[in-house]
Amino acid sequence: MKLAVVGAGKIVAEFLPHAHEVPGLTIAAIVGRATSRDKADALAAAHGIPLVYTDLDACLADPRVDTVWIAVPNVLHADVARRALLAGKHVVCEKPFVLRTAELAELRVLAEDRGLILVEAISNQYLANVAWMRDNLHRLGELRLVQCEYSQYSSRYDAFRSGEVPPAFDPAAGGGALMDLGVYALHLVVGLLGAPGTVSYTPRMERGVDTSGVAVLGYGDVTAVCVCAKDSPGPSRTKIQGTEGAMVFDGPPNEIPVVELHLRDGTHERIALDHDPHRMTAEFRAFVRMIAEADLAERDRRLDHSAAVLDTAVRALESAGIRLG
Repeated sequence: MKLAVVGAGKIVAEFLPHAHEVPGLTIAAIVGRATSRDKADALAAAHGIPLVYTDLDACLADPRVDTVWIAVPNVLHADVARRALLAGKHVVCEKPFVLRTAELAELRVLAEDRGLILVEAISNQYLANVAWMRDNLHRLGELRLVQCEYSQYSSRYDAFRSGEVPPAFDPAAGGGALMDLGVYALHLVVGLLGAPGTVSYTPRMERGVDTSGVAVLGYGDVTAVCVCAKDSPGPSRTKIQGTEGAMVFDGPPNEIPVVELHLRDGTHERIALDHDPHRMTAEFRAFVRMIAEADLAERDRRLDHSAAVLDTAVRALESAGIRLG
């Protein structure tokens, strides 16, 4: 994979030091805005990236690039992905994939028509611990409740409260608690249980954006509650309860180092199958393989999952009268 990084923000700076841990991954280029060229230059210098662009189309025309990783504000995802696919590049897009179900459907057609890989970068769907949870869910008996929490006082919240509008708190940019943090919980729950029958979202609104909220997903006899907060700190925890026991892990649902299984018969298991230094390493390893092997069946399976999550998120936002972008 000869990757062009589109964006120079926090997630890019976090992952680039670990890119060398992924066999077959070469960071070929980085694309930044002309107004923040210095950030792109600094990242390129720090991580040995040979090409720096401020013109996306010029990067997309470069044969030294075969894949783009989209890490720009949410509202820009669809446009960048569309342009990349039309240029014949594979696309790895940060969560949330896009803001509208119709946008994802359009992108999927473009990828299918061109035989390209299009995939959402969502770390928890590539963790071995999550695969174990999925494979062992039946041991809990009849499922009853799921509680998944992700609370993190945002580093941008104070600026927002002082009157600024950073993208993470800008509904026009696709920001807000559900699409920034809650989406990890939605991916985990939908990945384990499938698409919900009913969806509702009760947000705390501040200056037109959800700074925290609670999403409730209904699966008949099973209820999943997803809590997300960017305006207050608190311990993040996930618990899945059934008639025979529970699975529990502490910490946010984007990084799951240990899962504990507690059964009524006294069984207690502690599962720690992920050993990569960074939570994003596993997903990029999977993306490299998908592209190298042209694994279109895996692409389609991943797109089906992402479409179900996006539909759930859109339904949640609509239930609260929130429209992004």
